[in-house]
Amino acid sequence: MPRRQIIFQAGNYYHVYNRGNNRQLIFFERENYIYFLRQLRNHLIIHGVDIIAYCLMPNHYHLLVYLQTDDFSKLMQSFTLSYAKAINKRYQRVGSLFQGRFQAIHVEGEDYLLHLTRYIHLNPVCANIVEKAEDWEFSSYQEYIDLRQGSLPKIDGVRSQFFSADAYRDFLEGSTSDKLIQYLTFEE
Repeated sequence: MPRRQIIFQAGNYYHVYNRGNNRQLIFFERENYIYFLRQLRNHLIIHGVDIIAYCLMPNHYHLLVYLQTDDFSKLMQSFTLSYAKAINKRYQRVGSLFQGRFQAIHVEGEDYLLHLTRYIHLNPVCANIVEKAEDWEFSSYQEYIDLRQGSLPKIDGVRSQFFSADAYRDFLEGSTSDKLIQYLTFEE
């Protein structure tokens, strides 16, 4: 595989995503989502990766991360390999679970960061899985609007840009057709 173009550096935000090989499922039941989140803690968070926002979809995932380490590629490799091996063992599968290496985009600018959280949290709505973003259990949105107290996402930085959880909700429910959101779209 060609060498990755992006350089991961501590002190930066990145949008990280991947989908199932051949666009197939990567989560088959509720326990898979929970296991994925647990593995995030074991492989990334304890090694200096802050999860700012996330959304796990049936056939792909989105993570917004802030790095406190330069070893992100190795950590992600360990994380995705552990998850893929566990899923393959559990469902007696063979072969690749993910469509190649994870993808990443360096996040520059506060506006981009804020709109990216909206894009990530609106994924299940745009995919017609739920009508309201707050109804999707496997996203950090419930923490952002104070419906759930979680310790996984570090929401303080983004939430400090809004007066309240309701203000963030209003931001999320605002126009979803703006050009920045369209630019962020991950081809399903």
